[in-house]
Amino acid sequence: MGYRLGVDVGGTFTDLLLFNDETGQFWRTKTPSTPHDSSEGILNGVNAICTDADVQASEIEYFLHGTTVATNAVLEGKGAKVGLITTEGYRDIMQIARSFVPGGLAAWIIWPKPQPLAALEDTVTVKERMDADGNEVRRLDESSVSEAITHLKNQGVEAVTVSLMNAYTNGAHESRIGEMVAAEMPDVPYSLSHEVLPEMQEYERTLTTVANAAVRPVVGHYVSNLRSKLADAGMAGRFSLLRSDGGLMSSQKAEEHPVNILMSGPAGGVTGAVWVAKNAGLKNILTLDVGGTSTDVALIENLEPRRVRTTEVGHLSVRASSLDVKTVGAGGGSIAYVPELTGALRVGPQSAGAVPGPVAYGKGGEEPTVTDANVVLGYLPENLLGGSFQLDREGAKKSVQKIADALGIDLMSAARGIIDIVNENMFGALRMISVQQGYDPRHFALMGFGGAGPLHVNAVAKLMGSWPAVSPVSPGVLCALGDATTRMRTETARSFSRLATTTKASELIAILKEMADQTRAELLSDGVAEADITSEFEVDVRYAGQAFEVPLTITPEVLDRDGINGILARFDEEHHRLFTFNMDTPHEIVNLRAVALGQSLNLPAAELPKGNGDPSDAKIRDHKLWMDGAEQDGAIYDRAKLKQGDVITGPAIVVEMDSTTLIETGCIGEVDAVGNILINLAEGQ
Repeated sequence: MGYRLGVDVGGTFTDLLLFNDETGQFWRTKTPSTPHDSSEGILNGVNAICTDADVQASEIEYFLHGTTVATNAVLEGKGAKVGLITTEGYRDIMQIARSFVPGGLAAWIIWPKPQPLAALEDTVTVKERMDADGNEVRRLDESSVSEAITHLKNQGVEAVTVSLMNAYTNGAHESRIGEMVAAEMPDVPYSLSHEVLPEMQEYERTLTTVANAAVRPVVGHYVSNLRSKLADAGMAGRFSLLRSDGGLMSSQKAEEHPVNILMSGPAGGVTGAVWVAKNAGLKNILTLDVGGTSTDVALIENLEPRRVRTTEVGHLSVRASSLDVKTVGAGGGSIAYVPELTGALRVGPQSAGAVPGPVAYGKGGEEPTVTDANVVLGYLPENLLGGSFQLDREGAKKSVQKIADALGIDLMSAARGIIDIVNENMFGALRMISVQQGYDPRHFALMGFGGAGPLHVNAVAKLMGSWPAVSPVSPGVLCALGDATTRMRTETARSFSRLATTTKASELIAILKEMADQTRAELLSDGVAEADITSEFEVDVRYAGQAFEVPLTITPEVLDRDGINGILARFDEEHHRLFTFNMDTPHEIVNLRAVALGQSLNLPAAELPKGNGDPSDAKIRDHKLWMDGAEQDGAIYDRAKLKQGDVITGPAIVVEMDSTTLIETGCIGEVDAVGNILINLAEGQ
């Protein structure tokens, strides 16, 4: 019997979900994160969940893990000191960058330019040159390489990047420099640009490779440390990490190319949401993943999450595929305050985090947070996590009273004000991925998960007009479920840069086939069976002269059938949706990518017993909560006792081990066949 363990490490909690491949039965647990060394929290969770399920660690075949360790290294500026080797004449590549300044007009006056990840004093050049077709123009001068390496050694760099002009067409010089770095500095990891990102645009290629090098020592240390601790605990299964694009990669590959796991954490929730949507019969979903520190939102159309070609973390924007996830600093631990200057209520982005946490957790927190406001309003009942976690409501009231006093209003209005503001922040993030990308949010359901998602999903659905609002089973550990149910994925890229009119479909197919073979070989080496691998292709197209391209997915069959014109028709349609116009300019095919995927897991969702629509068997007690400006009579229900078809009229609260769902006044929640709560407006609302 096979077991898969999904593990998601968040800022506040580490979530684990153990899945039995054959029966679909699962166990879940949450354990406090241990920021100083995440592996401690993970092993505490592994021991707890194995005891719960009566399973030996040695029986777990797959350990699947989403982690924010690379993200945090970038955000906190804790990446390694990187040395950069580039072609003579291009030493300033990281400093010149792209002339794009974020923000509105005149932003450049006040925009502090971020420090490049590779400092100028750690950047060295070597004598060599390839042309754009990959022909050697100037031989590699190995004595200049030796000098460069000696300089970097003296600078004490902790990682090395090699990014030469036009290396994407021919990586021979980079490979040779890599060999020399390995010989001279055996303990220092090096990254070669033609392996990390074989695409044109030298700044993006260099930046991505430097970012890869910067997080490599941190990720390498983390992964090898965790691998050895798991081995000590008796776990001999396969250890994989979640990529930013929602696929899995082996832990060894993650150590070499950690730039692909920069958005590993948020991707778990999105892949979990796809699995839930499939079982609930929903196709179009907006996701609302609310944690302790931040909220991640994403868009899923026809059960396919939207992917983008760039991963953005803080100021850093690297060229690596990721799910299109937007993050705002709004979570359960977000701190509410009233600045003296404006006297207007603000919430976040500062967070009380795991330590000390919200006041209601009783761990020494003093600042009022979103969680405290939810407790004051009665949306979060005092006993959480199955009664093992008591909340301090009086402490929460005292902290929120400080806000009420500063604003000169009553306690309940202040608490609801905090909730309304955090909901608006979430609404803003959702607009960015829907309305601003040409999607109508009314055509999507809104799924709330993470510890606090189901508390806010009903109110945010009202703002968006996105119905039903969905509270999935086990929303608190949905990211871990995503880690456990996704599949292996790898990709490779190549620049093509030719006008469509001069390109034959047969040429494209030949190159794509060669790339497909390369990616399949990678998955085979990671232990995926030949019969389980499928290939997909992406083509980046733009109008000639444009600076931005649009990625399109394509299958070899469709390319065979519709030829180049089929791709161009798809591009025109997508361009019109994104920008509302098309041009008569000729099309240019810019980049090609091949993606290899392991087998998709067809894991079952267990069906609930049928009920008669009356949820009173699951009712715990009557409960008063504050909504629409007054105290209202509601009830608390135990999710574990709900049956399919049960209908709950708001205002009501549904509690479970890892989350709490709030159904607001004027709304009705219905339990579907597999246990999701689908919330809609009551008739006449």
